[in-house]
Amino acid sequence: MGEQRQRYNEEFKRQTVKYVQEKTKTIADICEELNIPKSTLHQWIGQYRAFDQEEVNYPEKIRKLEQTLKEREAETRRKEREMADLKEEMAILKKALHIFSKEKN
Repeated sequence: MGEQRQRYNEEFKRQTVKYVQEKTKTIADICEELNIPKSTLHQWIGQYRAFDQEEVNYPEKIRKLEQTLKEREAETRRKEREMADLKEEMAILKKALHIFSKEKN
């Protein structure tokens, strides 16, 4: 006959999701270790995920991400200025080419 379904208590589910969030092992490794199907673990993660356990909430991580964002924004502004300068130079060169390519009478 069919196999008996494994039942897990609420605390076990929460601890397993916390274990996943701490990034100590991959989901596949945890599933294999605990003999839990991946789909079941993904359901638990959707149900019991606590964002305070995730790395992004650490102040140091937030500061680092903000600094990276500021650096990228500054780089984008610099590139935009450079592009505007190059467009202006191209417009001047086009005008000069037009002037010098006219036939002289």
